[in-house]
Amino acid sequence: MENLSKFVLARKRLVGMLTALLLLAGGAAIALLVPNVSERNEYPGMPSYEANQQIRETYGTGGYERPFLPVVTLPDGTTVDSPGVRDSLDRAFGAVAERTGARVVSYADTGDRVFVGEDGTTTFGLVFGGPVAQGGLPGSALGEGAVLDKAVGEAMRPELPEGAGLHVTGLDPLATGVDSGGLNVPVKLLITITAAVLILGWVFRSALAFVPLFTALVAVPVSFVGLLAASVFIDIHETTLIMLPLFGIGIAIDYALILVTRWREERAKGHGGEDAVHRAMATSGHAIVFSSAAVAIGLVTMMVLPIPLLRSLGVGGTLVTLASALVSLTLLPLVLARAGRRLDRKALAGTDHDIREASASRAWTSWARGVVRFRWLTAAVTGGLLVVLSVIGLGVNLNVPVSDDLAASGPGRDGLVALQEAGVPSGALTSFDVYVPAGTDPAAVAGELSALDGVHAAVAPDGTAWREDGSALVTVMPVAEGGTEAGRNAVRQVVDAVPDGVLVGGNVTQQMDYLDVTYGAFPWMLLILALVTYVMLARAFRSLLLPLKAIVLNLLSLGAVIGTMVILWQWGWGTEAVLGVQPDGAIGTFIPVTIFAFLYGLSMDYEVFILARMREEYDRGADTRQAVIVGVGRTGRLVTCAALVLFFSFASMAATGELDVAIFASGIALGIFLDATIIRSLLVPATVAMMGKWNWWLPAWAARVLRVAPSPLRDEHRPATGPDTAKPAADAPPAPHLPRV
Repeated sequence: MENLSKFVLARKRLVGMLTALLLLAGGAAIALLVPNVSERNEYPGMPSYEANQQIRETYGTGGYERPFLPVVTLPDGTTVDSPGVRDSLDRAFGAVAERTGARVVSYADTGDRVFVGEDGTTTFGLVFGGPVAQGGLPGSALGEGAVLDKAVGEAMRPELPEGAGLHVTGLDPLATGVDSGGLNVPVKLLITITAAVLILGWVFRSALAFVPLFTALVAVPVSFVGLLAASVFIDIHETTLIMLPLFGIGIAIDYALILVTRWREERAKGHGGEDAVHRAMATSGHAIVFSSAAVAIGLVTMMVLPIPLLRSLGVGGTLVTLASALVSLTLLPLVLARAGRRLDRKALAGTDHDIREASASRAWTSWARGVVRFRWLTAAVTGGLLVVLSVIGLGVNLNVPVSDDLAASGPGRDGLVALQEAGVPSGALTSFDVYVPAGTDPAAVAGELSALDGVHAAVAPDGTAWREDGSALVTVMPVAEGGTEAGRNAVRQVVDAVPDGVLVGGNVTQQMDYLDVTYGAFPWMLLILALVTYVMLARAFRSLLLPLKAIVLNLLSLGAVIGTMVILWQWGWGTEAVLGVQPDGAIGTFIPVTIFAFLYGLSMDYEVFILARMREEYDRGADTRQAVIVGVGRTGRLVTCAALVLFFSFASMAATGELDVAIFASGIALGIFLDATIIRSLLVPATVAMMGKWNWWLPAWAARVLRVAPSPLRDEHRPATGPDTAKPAADAPPAPHLPRV
């Protein structure tokens, strides 16, 4: 890293010109990307997705779209068999099809009593609308087609018998909020930048606070250059363009904060000019490299999945991370060398600043001493809490929400209650289409499916909206809702029972396939990521034990985040009061894997910063206890401030009425909060102190494999002086033959 900083500072004009060119290219890249991004969530190769696409292309309605159920309650003394009632119902349901273009089936056009309640006074239909905007992250996304229920009501009411009641139900009318997609990105960015300025201003107390922000504002456009290049090979989803700036601001400020803080420390020790930059790069530069690699490794999780949206997010996140590291390691040294002293002039004016910057934080040093002293108790309490939360996380619900967890009042609930009182099972809410190709008898398919356990009915309407080019659609109504295990079993039975060539579509079916594709190979993917991370960190820390501990704590942290989300979003403890969003008892299908991909690297990010500083102190002669105290004392404030910036980046994103985005963003924000408090401030120093000299052990055979210097066990002693004077040369960089992190 010293050689890189020397190379950069020797070519100041060239670096400045290249940066300006990249910024211009970034602006052009954004202009080229915006009109060409994909807005669709596609899942090629999944049978249910292909079925839904076939239904959509042939009929233009249904498939993935959930049905709406108009429920008609006739006045006392009137049944569906009363004179003129069926004609009125036929006109009412026909008006829906004419006005909305939806595909409609009911008792009126089929004469099938499956659409009539037990007492004959309640009847319903299934309305399959056309494609609607799907929003951002795939999840339950309930409420997307909420406007259709209003159109259904307006079309039907004038045609119904006098005195009849109408309530439109379905999963979307029962939704706890409207999921319209998108984010108010300028407002979210403004909140993030404002929070960053306040935090950095508190840290630096000078104009130097704007340097990390400047780095971020350069890194984000530069990342779009890479994204434009990637668009040649993959589809770039609009969600990537929305989230990339919010994520990029936080991660770029993190890296710049690390380097600027270390540069300040070196200046306070008396190193002036470019020498302070070189010394900062010799230590913090390595930490940035390893940290960005850790983030990129985590995002690989999304890039290898055969799902375009997740691949796009993974590529975008990786590119903005690498751009942030690149700008921090090239442009930032140039800024510090040329303008750093002037920007920090006010803070550098007194000796108090020199003393504060040259020594570890008193507050964090005292904190670390307390943690080290009570390390066993600290580890037991915090580790136990994380284990409990992780166990709760095992109960995460990734399926379609069930009606019991949705709106407790309103027309949607009234319609469902009317259905259930009439003896119609709530599984009708998750009715789904089956595509029958030409040459196969749809009536025979419907008869076979009706006989299955868990299927309330299967109907094969013969209207023109249900027959096209020789093909036909069969609609299956399960007994139990698709969000329940019984409902999912019914779907599996249908998939197994249909003849060859018949395609089973539907919202629930596709959701089930999502889970299989996304999480089926997840344990193996996790194992590979852990192995790659272990090798990388073993080289960084020159230790066999520290990387293993880092990975275990990281996974424990992720499990705790999922558990916390279960409490907030499935159990609904305080979520509506805090965020103003009512949960629906489920977590979006791709939320956990997306959170894992982002948090795995971000959590490891902070671990690298802290453990690298501990390793540095140990290599200078401190024992484990002192290395922990100095490491936390030096990095505690830094990690906390960096985490706060990222926390506000995602917290601002969570403050939205769109449920799936709120769940995702709040999960990342919670993960950052848990990681910076419980994990890095308590559990990491406690466990390192517990393991003593074994933290730093790297035998010769392992060192040869990793191509680094060995780190044999050594007898430890406690220096008699304070933590900052516990080593022979406190301001000296690590020995040149050792990897510096």
